[in-house]
Parts: sequence; structure tokens; C-alpha cells
Amino acid sequence: MALPPKPNKPANRQKRDQGNKTPQIRVNDRIRAPKVRVVTAKGDQLGVMATRDALAKAKEIGLDLVEVAPNADPPVCRLIDYGKFKYMQAKLQKNNKAKVTKMKEVKLRVGTDVNDYNVKMARSEQFLDHGHKVRFQLRFRARENAHKELGVDMMAKVAEDLKTMAQVDQIAKLAGNTVTMVLAPLPANQRVKKFKKYEDENFDTESEEYDATDDAAEE
Repeated sequence: MALPPKPNKPANRQKRDQGNKTPQIRVNDRIRAPKVRVVTAKGDQLGVMATRDALAKAKEIGLDLVEVAPNADPPVCRLIDYGKFKYMQAKLQKNNKAKVTKMKEVKLRVGTDVNDYNVKMARSEQFLDHGHKVRFQLRFRARENAHKELGVDMMAKVAEDLKTMAQVDQIAKLAGNTVTMVLAPLPANQRVKKFKKYEDENFDTESEEYDATDDAAEE
């Protein structure tokens, strides 16, 4: 006599089980992407290469190839000692519990030049790497109000440029002559800096000078 089929899990139970799963970090031969962007432990870019070549490079220098930004295109992998990496991440997560998350603010203009933009992105990466959210604010001046789509386009560019450090917490919103967007940091083990060479090592990410405010003061 055939046994009765086992009852299916309730939908809410299935969702709960899925939500409890911790994302697995892919290491070495477990990395599935055919190509990856490779960075060193110090954040230096080695460029995009075939995954097999990246693995060979890791083995050559006695390190592991660790996928740290799986959602990037191509995924970003770091050349590091995975054992030390896990230890440092556990230590960092423990320390971060005692830190206060702040909302930092970065102001942009439609006409922000390339160098100024890169410096502000590097500053944003430093905020995010310290666990802070970042609110981007762009205010239109005079004739710029006739082309507000340019501000929305810039916010899209910011989100794209910082996708290996952050995720969108609040989509770009236009109110009056100002468009704002908020990014929240990715988990520490997924962050990869794109603008590291523009960093100011003496920049104080905890300074209240850069805390987000609700005033309308011009930059």
C-alpha cells in the first residue's frame, strides 16, 4: 500500500526558512562566474580576467580567490588568505555592534567636474566602509531647474559607481529644486572600493561636519 504523500511546508514556513539562510561566500573552485574582476588584499585593481586565470594567480602567490561582490558585473574577487579573512570579518562584525550608524551627507551639482566627483565618491566609500549610510543631495540652480532629469541621471550614476560598496536604501526623490538619494553599506565582507586612489588618508569619517542635516544651506 502506497504511503500518503508528505504535506508540503506552509508558504510562510518556506519563506522563513529561506530568510534564515546565510549567504555563502564562494571561494576558489566554488566560484561559478566565467570571468571576475580581481583586486588585491590592499584594494589594488588587477582587472577582469578568466576565473581559471584568477585561480592560477591566487595559487601562484599562495592565496585564495574569494568572491566578495557576487552581484557586480562581473563579480568582484579578492586575493586573500581566506582563513585570516574569516577571522577578521568575525572580529569586525563584533566591533561594529558597538558602533553608532550615522547618516552622512554628500552634496553634488549638475556641473560637478570629474575630479571633484571622484573625490566625493572616495569620501562616500570611506563613510560606507565605516558602516554609515550616505545621503546624496543635488540642488538645481536657476536654469538647471529646466533639466531636472540630469539630476536623476547623476543619482543613477552614483548608485552604479558605488554598487560594490552600497545598496540603495532610498531611491532618488525629487522635491522642489532638490533631488536626494540614500545608500546603505553592504556587509563588510562584500565591500570593494572603486575610488580608493582618490582617498584622503587623513579624512575624518566621524566628523560631525559631514552629518546629514535638514537645513537648506548651500554648499
